[in-house]
Amino acid sequence: MVGGLYHGCSGTGMHKTLPRHFYADPAFYEAELERLYFTRWICAGRADQIPNAGDFFTRTIGDESLIITRDGTGGIHAVFNVCRHRGTRICADAEGHFVDRIQCPYHAWTYDLQGQLLAAPHMPPEFRKADYPLHRAGCDVWDGHIFINLKARGTQALPSSGPGSLWEQLADLPERFAAWRMADLRLGRRIVYDVKANWKLIVLNFNECLHCPTLHPALNRLHHYLGADNVEPTACYVGGAMGFRNGVETMSMDGKRRRHYLPGLNASQRQQVFYFAIYPNLLLSLHPDYMMTHTLWPRAHDRTEIVCEWHFHPDEMARPGFQADDAIEFWDLTNREDWWISERSQAGISSRAYEPGPYSEREELLWRFDEMIRTEAGKS
Repeated sequence: MVGGLYHGCSGTGMHKTLPRHFYADPAFYEAELERLYFTRWICAGRADQIPNAGDFFTRTIGDESLIITRDGTGGIHAVFNVCRHRGTRICADAEGHFVDRIQCPYHAWTYDLQGQLLAAPHMPPEFRKADYPLHRAGCDVWDGHIFINLKARGTQALPSSGPGSLWEQLADLPERFAAWRMADLRLGRRIVYDVKANWKLIVLNFNECLHCPTLHPALNRLHHYLGADNVEPTACYVGGAMGFRNGVETMSMDGKRRRHYLPGLNASQRQQVFYFAIYPNLLLSLHPDYMMTHTLWPRAHDRTEIVCEWHFHPDEMARPGFQADDAIEFWDLTNREDWWISERSQAGISSRAYEPGPYSEREELLWRFDEMIRTEAGKS
């Protein structure tokens, strides 16, 4: 999918790929959602997607649906899309605007934008509205990225710092990427893809470029497929940076940069693209002149919905003649090449003939991701 990342060491030995059931067993998939997507902070979208009070969007994970909305004070909240009366799913729209309140279409139970119950018709005198707010999910924002956590299934939010917080999970990433000022960037384009492959195959493909010379001729003209400077993987992420070939200025159809550099970047950052897979579902690509994000939404053991977005600086977007199609067209082409091979991988791994194969010495990041998955799989 993206340029690819390599670790230059030769100490991977004969590490092998994951067994078949990690990709092809529906029961394993359901358990994996519980261990990863329902316990970790996951990226739901961007704060600029809901700029005004009452704006909302919904996200679906397994059988769960959540509403992410902004209240009148500017606060962002995530609530389970489940009425406290008789359990009806309140909102069926992917995005929209609430006029001051959230109302269930069944019996008109009505909540404020933070999920507090305002009205519950025909209830007895002893009924207390304060006892029946919408259930909250954890919700926090990192530099414009909204993260949610489904562990909070009651009325209390998760801590904003310390153990269990988003910031504990992100570790050093906020400091590492502060120069990009991501909160300042604005959406230029969104494309949603439906890929017939397990979500982990998308992450694996993102983290290597050995396939780039054969599958990505356009990308291979811009990056050298072995040229990456990786950071030490953590339990939260894998990633690194790739420089450009001579004469290339950014990732676009012709490698030319038609936008100013993002403010705050130093000379080195202007000459690289930073590709990070932030577990479990955010693929972050930071370019000299724009940001690209992919969020992964598993829909089955062999199907993933991928939301790809391109974000630009608002000053650039306001300039006469602003162009974004060069970057969007380039990555849409590259994305579709990656989805095609990921679907071929899913088909092959689903065969009864499949057995784990050896990683090369340049695929250590993939093995480190696999090790994180194995560790999570071993938790009860």
